[in-house]
Amino acid sequence: MPEPSTSTLGRKDWLWLVGVWALVAATLLWRSVNGSAGVPLFLDTDDAMRMVVVRDFLDGQGWYDLVQHRLNTPFGAEIHWSRLVDLPLAGLVWLARQFTDVRQAGWVAGMAWPLLLLGVLLWLSARTTLELVGRPGLLPGLVLPILSPAILAEFSPGRVDHHNVIIVLTMATLLASLVALRRSGAAWIAGLCAALALSIALEAVPVMLAAILAFGLSYVADPARAGNLMRFGLGLGGGLAGLLMLARPPGRWLEAACDMISPVYVLAGALVGLVFVLVARLPAPRRAWQRLGLLAGLGLAAGALVSMVYPQCLGGPYAALDPWLQDNWIGAIIEAKPWHASLPELPAYAITVGAPVFLGLIAAALAFCATPEKRLGWLTLLVFLVLTMLVMLAQIRGARLAILPTIPAAAWLIAMAQQRYLAHRKLLPGLSLAAAWLVFSGMILSIVVSSVVNALPDGRAQLVSATRASKLPCLAGDAFADLRGLPPERVMTPIDLGAHLLLETPHGVVAAPYHRNEAGVLDAFRFFNQPVSEARQIATDRGLGLLVTCPAMPEMQGTGLGEPNTVLSLLAAGTPPDWLEEVSVGGPLNTYAILP
Repeated sequence: MPEPSTSTLGRKDWLWLVGVWALVAATLLWRSVNGSAGVPLFLDTDDAMRMVVVRDFLDGQGWYDLVQHRLNTPFGAEIHWSRLVDLPLAGLVWLARQFTDVRQAGWVAGMAWPLLLLGVLLWLSARTTLELVGRPGLLPGLVLPILSPAILAEFSPGRVDHHNVIIVLTMATLLASLVALRRSGAAWIAGLCAALALSIALEAVPVMLAAILAFGLSYVADPARAGNLMRFGLGLGGGLAGLLMLARPPGRWLEAACDMISPVYVLAGALVGLVFVLVARLPAPRRAWQRLGLLAGLGLAAGALVSMVYPQCLGGPYAALDPWLQDNWIGAIIEAKPWHASLPELPAYAITVGAPVFLGLIAAALAFCATPEKRLGWLTLLVFLVLTMLVMLAQIRGARLAILPTIPAAAWLIAMAQQRYLAHRKLLPGLSLAAAWLVFSGMILSIVVSSVVNALPDGRAQLVSATRASKLPCLAGDAFADLRGLPPERVMTPIDLGAHLLLETPHGVVAAPYHRNEAGVLDAFRFFNQPVSEARQIATDRGLGLLVTCPAMPEMQGTGLGEPNTVLSLLAAGTPPDWLEEVSVGGPLNTYAILP
């Protein structure tokens, strides 16, 4: 039987891939079913809200209707999520509903979806590694992703939000960009994948920029690749225009929005396509610096035009959000802090995700210098790595996009270390090979860092961990059993409890942590932290019937706790205002009827 080519998976490779995926999937399923007692399947608030949206979609809510009608009760609030993620989840839930009830169907879909995506991710990682490193890098290309806690966290059962989809599309865009260096048709796929990623979430902006820069730099290095510029540009611009039509009804196609696909990003993509087509059609300047100057000049002009037409988006997706919420709510999210600022609070995570990215950048630079025949490929990888790393440095949660592009670089370094060891069979090359595996094996690094942190605690990391663990019982399905049986009511809750209450009960809530629900989030903060008379007025204006609290939620330790005559301070003292009557029947949640 002939050997498979260096860029395709052979029969044995597929067996390895399926075997690795099956082992990891079985382990994750076992851990979710047997090893996570008391931990909800949909632990993250975004995962819970995604299942709420999917359920409403299956129950008849329109494709273009993005209003969550039970949020910001009784008014409703539009959210900015893509229906493209809802669609496969809805299909899985519908299929499971044929065999079980609604709640169990959601559980089945929540188990299956991230594990299916993990299989796709492993294939993309293997193919990308083969494209750059060849067969010696295949094993680390398959194994290293599953040794990263950051990756496993996004592909574990229950992770049904869009983050794992964006990770998959990041790798698909990278792979298509690499394949385009030898097969021009892949440039179309790269443009469409970048457009699809951006249409699902704006966290994919660095992925789109990386692809744009990669194709631009390949043209600068080799003007014969001008055709790829045109193909990628048309795929990106045309893809964004078509996806806008899928995302919004015709009457809103021209409605600008900074936090989701809209004419803002379609214009940017169209201008990229126009610039790339124009450059591809013009005679190529003879010198590389001239080609770079041409692209840079046209690119700056395109960026200036977008900024002039839509200046409101220069401040980012949260630019229109209330300044108080930006400082006291968005600014307080640990995962949104810069990488260096998260070190004291999330040291194990920050080092575990940061070290492989930094070392991967060095390895990719070494590979760029050491393999001239693959130089354009490594340059493409370096562009993706640098841009996703910059996002990670700005916000630690960006690490989930930066980890995967490090895998081919890590695989190259491991392959080189293995080659050296096999050639000499001595202790030092053997240690080098072991070290190469260890520094990119996030799980082992995490264990080491966690041991050091626990041995030399300063209190902050332990406090963050304890706070997160203490609220888990409030999010478990059993905590809502009594509320589930009540007729639909309008409920005030801490913000981080809102999405789970929507998922587990028929009630409406004032707030959940979504920036488009600005009015509800502000009212929730005011209800708990301002004078009790203001809380009473909010309850009256909204017609609220219940207050549900979780004492372990960080919001129950808000600024109002130290002020007299606030709902927080009165509840903590065990003397709620006379218009609240406790009706709790046990469990982690405290429930109060709001009297007329």
